[in-house]
Amino acid sequence: MSSEVSFLFSGVIFGLSAGISPGPLLTLVVSETLRYNVAEGIKVSVSPLITDLPIIIFTLFALIHVSDTLPFLGMISIAGAAFIAFMGYESICFKGAELHIGDSPPHSIRKGAVANLLNPSPYLFWFSIGGPILGSALKLSLISVAFFITAFYVCLIGSKIGIAMAVARSRSFLNNKHYIYTIKFLGVILFVFAYIFLKNGLTHLGVL
Repeated sequence: MSSEVSFLFSGVIFGLSAGISPGPLLTLVVSETLRYNVAEGIKVSVSPLITDLPIIIFTLFALIHVSDTLPFLGMISIAGAAFIAFMGYESICFKGAELHIGDSPPHSIRKGAVANLLNPSPYLFWFSIGGPILGSALKLSLISVAFFITAFYVCLIGSKIGIAMAVARSRSFLNNKHYIYTIKFLGVILFVFAYIFLKNGLTHLGVL
């Protein structure tokens, strides 16, 4: 069961990191909350449930067809390590966030879906990080797959909803020291995952 729990833990860490780190979708969550109300921010928060499924299916389909090509999997793992390290670096260097809010009618779910579809991060994440994790989980058990996906989306969406509710109460939340320190702490953990991905990639390439 410890191996299955490790996928749950991975889902929690990556979900929280993606959920609370500044980016186009979080910016839209906060701006819609401040411009209209917390309900509009929540609508944006759940938009990954609409946009991510095709990305996940495409990624798994692509990886299944190269699952026996160890050098290719090695390169994907190394690319994932680089992306995770970049996420970790950005998180550790985070010092607070500022927003510039304009005026437009509320079409929050549509805005969130468009923002997520045009954001390269979900594609990079699922192809270089999430896809390989799901591939490993699938080799172990369907429970492992369920653990990772459930934990990832509960934490991703839940954290964005939490931020929307916090911002509705206080506009200064994004510069709160506890929020900043949480992002920095997650950044350190991301570097640990980057090391694991790098090690796996070098193993697939026959370097280790």
